Amino acid sequence: MAVEDVLPSFADAFPFESFNRMQSAALPALVEHDDNVVVSAPTASGKTALAEAAICRTLDADGTALFLAPLRALTNEKEAEWARFEELGYSVYVVTGERDLNPRRAERADILVMTPEKADSATRKHDSPRYSFVTDVDCCVIDEVHLLDSDRRGAVLEVTISRLRRLCDPRVVALSATMQNVEDVASWLDAPDDCTFQFGDEYRPVPLSATVETYAHGDNAFADKYRRLYRALDLAQPHIEDGGQALVFVASRQDTVRAAEKSRDVIAERDIEIGSRGNYDFHTDAQELSNDTLRQSVVDGVGFHHAGISKDDKDRVEGWFKSGEIQLLFSTSTLAWGVNLPARCVVIRDTKLHDPLEGEVDMSSLDILQMLGRAGRPGYDDAGYAHIVCDGADADRYRQLLVDGKPIESRLAAELDTHLNAEIALGVVDDIEDVMAWLKTTFYYARAASAPRQYDDSDSLRTRVSDTLERLVDGGFVDQSGLEIEPTQLGRLASQFYLRLDTAADFHALCERAGDGSESIDESAVLRTVADAVEFDSVSARRDERETFGAVLDGEGSELDPGNRKVLAILRAGMSGTTPAELQSDAWVIRQNGLRFLAALRAFCERFAAPRDANLVRRIEARVEHGISHEAVGLVAIGGVGAGRAQKLAKEGLVDPAAVRSAGVEGLVDAGLSEGVAERVFEQALGLPAVEIEWSGVPESIPTGENAMAEVTVTNRGDGTPSGIRVTVNGIEMSETTRYLGETTVPVGIFGGDADDLVYEVEVSFSDLPLHPVTDRRTVRIE
Repeated sequence: MAVEDVLPSFADAFPFESFNRMQSAALPALVEHDDNVVVSAPTASGKTALAEAAICRTLDADGTALFLAPLRALTNEKEAEWARFEELGYSVYVVTGERDLNPRRAERADILVMTPEKADSATRKHDSPRYSFVTDVDCCVIDEVHLLDSDRRGAVLEVTISRLRRLCDPRVVALSATMQNVEDVASWLDAPDDCTFQFGDEYRPVPLSATVETYAHGDNAFADKYRRLYRALDLAQPHIEDGGQALVFVASRQDTVRAAEKSRDVIAERDIEIGSRGNYDFHTDAQELSNDTLRQSVVDGVGFHHAGISKDDKDRVEGWFKSGEIQLLFSTSTLAWGVNLPARCVVIRDTKLHDPLEGEVDMSSLDILQMLGRAGRPGYDDAGYAHIVCDGADADRYRQLLVDGKPIESRLAAELDTHLNAEIALGVVDDIEDVMAWLKTTFYYARAASAPRQYDDSDSLRTRVSDTLERLVDGGFVDQSGLEIEPTQLGRLASQFYLRLDTAADFHALCERAGDGSESIDESAVLRTVADAVEFDSVSARRDERETFGAVLDGEGSELDPGNRKVLAILRAGMSGTTPAELQSDAWVIRQNGLRFLAALRAFCERFAAPRDANLVRRIEARVEHGISHEAVGLVAIGGVGAGRAQKLAKEGLVDPAAVRSAGVEGLVDAGLSEGVAERVFEQALGLPAVEIEWSGVPESIPTGENAMAEVTVTNRGDGTPSGIRVTVNGIEMSETTRYLGETTVPVGIFGGDADDLVYEVEVSFSDLPLHPVTDRRTVRIE
């Protein structure tokens, strides 16, 4: 079918003139009807063009399309790839967590691109002005809908689509690699039979030959890794020598680099002709690569590709692999999920990977099948060759996977309480009947109907949901009155910060203990509570990592399990910016999750404890993020001051915003800042709170048994901000109030008692700024 005939207004948006056989079969359902559509087709058979056709129909009707990409890296690629829609006058806007959201651009966009996680966040906040655009979606295209079967991400995709359908009921077009039970996905999405397609291997552009290969174990895991590499090179060598290309998938970014380096040595030893070694122009172009190791590697025909290298380097590597200058490419699984980069031979060297939060885990069946599907180059190869290299004990399991494929299962049951709480917190569910109505919108319900032996029948589902709701009520996340249910503050906070409910309960308990005086919230308690979050329970600690705990923790957190103590050590070390080498491999991921939990705990303190507790957590959060000292943490509250500038200023004795204001621009220049930076830093510091405390009516002494009234006035000379004002006498709290500072006066009672002196202290703290509390004291003698 010619593009011009099917979509005449959008012919220029497609990089080809005719749709292929698979695309032509599905197109009438996409462009002639408004029903939901589900398409399962082999990898590389052309599903992206179907997504684009659905988007074109939406644009032609002046609607807004949402494209859900499985990975954040792919959202950026779509932005570049779909510049051709921009040339036709339509706007494309990518919404990711790594960019500041521009609500106006999002609202005006014709095509929105998000990950499931970002769409989940947006739909949870749909009633806010920033995210209201998500309710205007007319068509939602789900790329790689078999992500539903992912242990960690599947439930998010499932509940997000269910929520979106309740919010604005868009047309849904779900695309997938080959899956056994496409009819279950169609049932979930209410796609009619004539809009449900399951294209078999006969639609693969290149036939696939796949095998499972085993290897002989070495003395340790390190030796095994290289034995698998040699096995992978054995499998790839005939294709390379024949002028073809091989794509080898490994477990981590670091492994791509190490495998490429080792392979260059092996290729030289085996005297394998590879790459464009005599191509002078290619060698010249290779010098433009920013990655030194990659620059040295590609000239020998060996490359590596992962999410950590620059976009320019990735683009060059992909281009050279497509054109044949690179014949052997090592990559992480990310490449299999969206980049159109097939090879004659694909080898999966690693079927297990290290997850910072889970330890060693098996690579998912989804990832395995996705990677194998990259074998075979349309238009170049008569066949694709794919191999899984694995332990002999796992071989039968992978052979079964190759024969039968993988049915798509719902992963919602394992997180049912968390997601049901979120729907209640959002107001989607507000009575008992709504609970079942919501459940019926999920893939979990649809899959249970077709596989009741694996799941539950309808009555059992109702019982399970009822039990889950009862646990939410008993845990204080939900209030129930008759048939009506509504979220509590605890339930709302758990949903807002995406917390597992056990973690939310622990955060709440810490705040409650602080409130009743049974436990103070100090630095150690905060860090231990975060490190002990159930989300970290699967973190593992190797022997060399455990040996560092003593130096970092000095006995702190000895009651924690080793994995949680490893988290504690990473957070504690991060506060000073001196993470030991033994802990660095997992430090970034653990620290990012730790920062999310600290932000959540701060909100819990604001609601259930006191502003001074929230301020403590905010300072700890800032120290973990920036690696700054206790004394100088307030500097990072100044816009434009990060760890480097804060350390430079602190070294010159400027340890807080007050000191920066006193120093002025000239003093900041003397401290090592350029004049332009000094001016900006000084201006930002002027906007922060500048607190002055004035006492009035406080006597020097008071007779025993008498009393008097005084007052303390707190004035903020900077920008207004929420502040906690706490007054104590001899360490006992007299009053605590939260005010939006400008100027506030608080009464103080002076009572002559049994003590020799009365020490009155006022403390002003800022919940959302990493500034040290401001304190002032007055002493009254008892006569």
